[in-house]
Amino acid sequence: MRAVRNSWRRRAAALGATALVAAPVLATAPAQAQQPTVLRVALVQSIDHLNPFTASFASTAMIGRISWEFLTLASAEDNLPVPGLAESWTPSADGLTWTFKIRDAKWSDGKPLTARDAAFTFNRMMSDPAAREANGTFVEQFQAVTAPDDRTLTVTLKKPQASMTALDVPIVPEHIWSGVTDMASPETDTVAKVGVGSGPFTITEYQTNQLVKMKANEHYWRGAPKVDELHFVRFDNADAAVNALNNGEVDLINRLTATQFDSLKDKPGITTNKAVGRRYDELLINPGAQNFDRQPIGDGHPALKDVRVRKAIARAIDPATIIDKVLGGYGEAPGGIVPPVFKTYHYEPGPAEKYTFDLAAANAALDQAGYPKGADGVRVGPDGRRLELRLTGHATRDYDQRVVKYLSGWLGEIGIKVIEKLVSDNEVDESTSAGNYDLAISGWGTNPDPDYILAKQTCSVLPATAGSTSSNAFFCDPEYDRLYALQAAETDIPKRAEYAKQAQARYYDQAPSVVLDYKNALEAYRSDKFSSLTKQPVADGALMEQSGYWSFYGAVPAGEDAAAADSGGLPTGAWIAIGAGAVLLVVLIGVGVSRRGKAAGSDDDKE
Repeated sequence: MRAVRNSWRRRAAALGATALVAAPVLATAPAQAQQPTVLRVALVQSIDHLNPFTASFASTAMIGRISWEFLTLASAEDNLPVPGLAESWTPSADGLTWTFKIRDAKWSDGKPLTARDAAFTFNRMMSDPAAREANGTFVEQFQAVTAPDDRTLTVTLKKPQASMTALDVPIVPEHIWSGVTDMASPETDTVAKVGVGSGPFTITEYQTNQLVKMKANEHYWRGAPKVDELHFVRFDNADAAVNALNNGEVDLINRLTATQFDSLKDKPGITTNKAVGRRYDELLINPGAQNFDRQPIGDGHPALKDVRVRKAIARAIDPATIIDKVLGGYGEAPGGIVPPVFKTYHYEPGPAEKYTFDLAAANAALDQAGYPKGADGVRVGPDGRRLELRLTGHATRDYDQRVVKYLSGWLGEIGIKVIEKLVSDNEVDESTSAGNYDLAISGWGTNPDPDYILAKQTCSVLPATAGSTSSNAFFCDPEYDRLYALQAAETDIPKRAEYAKQAQARYYDQAPSVVLDYKNALEAYRSDKFSSLTKQPVADGALMEQSGYWSFYGAVPAGEDAAAADSGGLPTGAWIAIGAGAVLLVVLIGVGVSRRGKAAGSDDDKE
């Protein structure tokens, strides 16, 4: 067990004062007003909602993380859980009751933050389907949540839940959100714009799908950031964002293409960062979209209900070409839906199970399944309908633009005609959420704890109505659900890992989607303006890919003392010393033993 390092507290204290950069003046000139330091972050993804209960895009989930604190966070040092709003946590012997001690903190408007705010947040999610849209899987096993007093939060579970130290749920102020009657209404964005939060920054301005401005929270319990303002600026495409970085109009950008990343290397005033990736790209294959009552929705091609067709499509895809030609080599070959960076829970199919690129085998499989080629080379199903499939992708993403060409060519080789549909981010989200697609390029950001991404594939996340689902694969399989439930309740890490791998193997075999690659995080920032941005994990991690939390909070303007902001969160040794001996076991249960992964905070992280 590592000892608590006093340096963390010194660093945290150093973060307490907001740093201002003064413009140089002549000795004889009157004093000039100090200008605020502003960190400007480029976004190439749409901003769908500010409402933390419904925000599904990675961009808005990232904004939510720094606006509303979680009970626990993940240390930038090693990604293990550290105190957030909860100072400590203790489970009962049977794992069915969890007691969180809520710290003495304030909301950004100066009002006390109490356990009742956390109880309100979880109870609203438990009672309101709309409030569960982004993070509902975390409360499915919650029986009751109460706040016996201002500092105590008690969660009673229906059955043990292994992810209790990785609840990726932003805690909101009851005095602001209790008046919201329709959580699904777009008008809730105006509630978020009020800007009352508990994180290091709070929202001050929102221009729909264009700009989010935030300011340092002077009441933040760790102390205010060294940056006064944080701006998120949306660009229509990555090229425009790269130009803005080159021109000094923005300071930080991620999700670069290989070409863009290579072009920024060694440029004066710019530092690049290549990190291990927690994201995967996938091809959704509509298996027959249905709602929670198992009624068909959407307009997916009926042939895709046939698992033999889905498997043939999987065998007609060459991930090696995608990684080499589209990602420029900055990626890893696919397997299960937990990326290999989280090796404890990653599933790697064996030779007999793996979908190897084999067009001849894919053609033969479709012939045997009863989908012969017509005179024009396009296959026809038993119902006489041609295999013409729409392939939906994001018009704003270079990745999608290039991958659709390869996919169209490969599928054409096996007698499937592809109709390419590159549309806006919102249109992709709307059509896939409603089941109105055949094939679609998507992707997710994952957590060190596997529960989040595995839960996205269960029958329980099927939508009550078309358009409300939090997972667009529409996968519903009793065997998968059985394996998911086993891993969710298992407290022994090796056993849990085995169940998680078995669940992924089942998903892989049924092919409601096909993982195309695990991409590296490619980022760049203006190092002439900011001398330090904290990586997560600090050794080889990303600046924004995992959540951006520690990078934004720990940003050090050029000329400032970088060491003062290098806390990266409370080191593991510190939280081990916080509670009873049971805490160590519980935390390990919650996140597994991966040491190179992402913060336990993903919200939806949908592409």
